[in-house]
Amino acid sequence: GRGPDRRDPSNLNINDVLGNYSLTLIDALDTLAVMGNSSEFQKAVKLVIDTVSFDKDSTVQVFEATIRVLGSLLSAHIIITDTKQPFGDMAIKDYDNELLHLAHDLAVRLLPAFENTKTGIPYPRVNLKKGVPPDSHNETCTAGAGSLLVEFGILSRLLGDSTFEWVARRAVKALWSLRSNNTGLLGNVVNIQTGHWVGKQSGLGAGSDSFYEYLLKSYILFGEKEDLEMFNSAYQNIQNHLRRGREACNEGEGDPPLYVNVNMYTGQLMNTWIDSLQAFFPGLQVLIGDVEDAICLHAFYYAIWKRYGALPERYNWQLQAPDVPFYPLRPELVESTYLLYQATKNPFYLHVGMDILQSLEKYTKAKCGYATLHHVVEKTKEDRMESFFLSETCKYLYLLFDEENPVHRSGNKFMFTTEGHVVSVDERFRSSLWEDILPAGEGSLKAKPSELKAANFSSNCNRVPDERRYLLPLKSNYMRQIDRMVGLI
Repeated sequence: GRGPDRRDPSNLNINDVLGNYSLTLIDALDTLAVMGNSSEFQKAVKLVIDTVSFDKDSTVQVFEATIRVLGSLLSAHIIITDTKQPFGDMAIKDYDNELLHLAHDLAVRLLPAFENTKTGIPYPRVNLKKGVPPDSHNETCTAGAGSLLVEFGILSRLLGDSTFEWVARRAVKALWSLRSNNTGLLGNVVNIQTGHWVGKQSGLGAGSDSFYEYLLKSYILFGEKEDLEMFNSAYQNIQNHLRRGREACNEGEGDPPLYVNVNMYTGQLMNTWIDSLQAFFPGLQVLIGDVEDAICLHAFYYAIWKRYGALPERYNWQLQAPDVPFYPLRPELVESTYLLYQATKNPFYLHVGMDILQSLEKYTKAKCGYATLHHVVEKTKEDRMESFFLSETCKYLYLLFDEENPVHRSGNKFMFTTEGHVVSVDERFRSSLWEDILPAGEGSLKAKPSELKAANFSSNCNRVPDERRYLLPLKSNYMRQIDRMVGLI
C-alpha cells in the first residue's frame, strides 16, 4: 500500500488520487459483486465500514475522488440494498446505509471546490479537511470539471437532496456555454474564474474524454433530454472536425478513420499523437449505435497493442512510435472490446481479449499484483498498480468471457460509470424529487429511452448483420492497412 507523497506535494501523479482512504479496497467493491464473490464482497464492505474515514488532511483531485471512491461507494450501496439485484447474496448483516453515509460525507467535503468560482466550474483539487487549498490553481480540465454528474446525480436522487446534482449540472452547462461559436468544440483546459480557454486542444483523450461520455450516460440514467441534445451536438461536431480518413469504415478508398487533436476554434490539426484514453471512444460509439465506426477505431488501437503488448500512454501516428511510453494498466481498450463483443457477438473480440489478457500476464504480472509498465518497448515495471486495474480492466475482461454473468442474463439493465462501476438503470433515478434542478430556472425535459439516436454521418446505426458475425469485423485489406499504419508490417 502507499499513500500521498507528503514530501513532494507537487507530485500530482501520485497525490491526485491517493488520499489515505483505502482507494483500491473501495474501488474494487463492485468487481467482487460482479464476479459473484459474496463472501469477499461482504468482508470488503465491512472493512470499509470499520476502517475508512474521509476526515483526512489530504488534498485530492475532485474528479478522481468522485469517480473512484464516491462512485464505488454508491454502486456497492445500491447492490446491498436492491432486493432485485442479480449477483447473489450480497446482503450485509445489520447494514444501516453506512456506505451511503460515507459517500455523502465525501461529497460534502468535495463541495467547497464549487464555491468561490465565478463560472460555476469547480476547482480541480480540494483538501478533505480544509477545503480548497489557498495556493490552488484556477485552471482545470474539461473532463475533470464536467464528468461529475453521474455520481453526484445518483447521490442527489438517493438522498432526495438536489445540491450535488445541481452543482455538477451547473458545471457541465458552464463548460458547454464556452464552446467555440465557429466549430462547436471545447478546449481541454479552462480558467474557472474567467472562463478563458487556457488549453485550446480539442480531442477525445486526456482532459476531454469523459466529458462526452457523461453527457450520454447522464441521459441514459436520468432521462434529461438536454443531456442527449448536448451529446448529439458534441458528437456531430466531433465527426465534423476531429475525424480524419475515409468516410466509411469498411468500404471505399483512403486512410483508416482516426480522431485527431485540433484547435478548438479553427479545427486545424494541433499535433500528430493520440493517447491511450481515447481508446474508450469505440465503446461510447457502441452505446450510441455507431457500431461500424467503432469497429474501425478499435482496430487501430488493437494494432498498437499487438505491436507493443500494451498501449503507450501517448502514441505518435506520424512517427509510428510512442511519445510517452508508459502503460499504467489502463482499461479503455478492454472496455471497448467488451462493448463491441456485446454489440456484435463476433468471436474476434474474444481473441482480442485473450491477446490483452496474455500480454498482461506476460509483461505486467508481479509478485503481489500487476505492475504499471514504465516503458512499453523495454517492458520495465513501476512499483504501482492503479486502483482502476481491479475496478475496470479486470472487470471488463471477466465480463467479456463470462457469457452467463447476471449483468448479461438477469434482464436487468446496467450502465458502467467512467470508472467501470456498475449501476442499475432504474426508474427511481429517472424521476427527481425537485423541479429546480436546472440552473437558471429552466424546466426539466424528460426524454423517453426510444429517443436515443446518434447524430452520425459516417455510417448507419444498425446492429452489425448476423451473417458478418463470424467474419473479421474489418475486411482483411483494411486490417493490413491499419497494421502498416502502426508499423506492424
